This record gives sequence, C-alpha cells and structure tokens, in this order.
Amino acid sequence: SVFPYAQHVWNTDRKNDSLKLLNRSMNNEAIARRFYRLAALMELRGDDPFRWRSYRNAAEAIEVWPTPLKEIAEQEGVGGLQTIPGVGKAIAGKVIELLARGSFDAWDRLTAETPESVLELMEIPGIGPKTAALLHQRFKISSIAEFKTFVAGGGLDMVDGIGAKTAEKIKESLDFY
Repeated sequence: SVFPYAQHVWNTDRKNDSLKLLNRSMNNEAIARRFYRLAALMELRGDDPFRWRSYRNAAEAIEVWPTPLKEIAEQEGVGGLQTIPGVGKAIAGKVIELLARGSFDAWDRLTAETPESVLELMEIPGIGPKTAALLHQRFKISSIAEFKTFVAGGGLDMVDGIGAKTAEKIKESLDFY
C-alpha cells in the first residue's frame, strides 16, 4: 500500500473490493478550510511563500470542486485527486490522510509549534499576520484570552509597529471578544 497506515484506516468492501474511507464527515469545504488554515499558519510563521501559496491554491480549487473528494479518493485514489488543479501528489496524500484520520502529519507538526488559536488574533482589527507572529514568537501569546491579559497589563507599549491609534483601535475591539 502507498500509505503505511492504510491497513488501519481503509475498510475493504468484499462485494466490489473498493476502498472505503472511515471519516465520512469531512466535505470539500472542511478539507479546503484545513488547507486555508495551514497556509495562513505557514504565512504567519514566515515559511516559504511558494509552499503556503500551493496549499492556498489547492484549497481554492477543492472548495468549489463539484465532486466530493472522499468519493474521488475512494474510487480513484491519489491519481484521481491529482486531476484537481493545484493538487499534486503530496497534497493528494494529505487529503487521503485527512479523510482517513481527520488530520495529517504536516498539520500536526505545525500546530504543535504554532497553535491554530494564533489565527484568532488576526480577527482583531489592527492585528495582521506580522503582528500575530510577533505576539506569538516574542510574547508567547497564542489566544485572544492571553492577548486580553497582555493588553490589560500595558503590553501593547512593548510591541514594535503598534502606535497609539492602532493600540486604541485594538483596545476598543477587544470589548467584543
């Protein structure tokens, strides 16, 4: 088998000997969302733009693809998934792993280093990818709750690139979180 965990995550239907993925709850939008979030985390971390753009491009195609990816994966495997624009062998493998176990190794490794909750910081007006990355890397802030505590303690004064106007906008917007 192409995937080392395949014997554990595939069911074989004896009647037509086709492969059935165990995780049926993941639709194309959910798969696309995971790749969008992966790309956003990679961008936030300053990873290679070529890599995170490839995940974003694949997500854009997957999101609007008319056929459910789980069907393509079951019927045609990696080769079938590769017919989707922006989906190469590596991303197709990640899609199969995502359908099989609800996650994939690259996501697990990345979120172990940079929690997915860091993306929530970018929902706050005045906080973009660079500031969110700075807050996480320099001040170890990885959630809105931690950020609120940081701001309440006067932490914004220590953040390069946040002036008085932006700080005021951030403080006002935090009332809604």
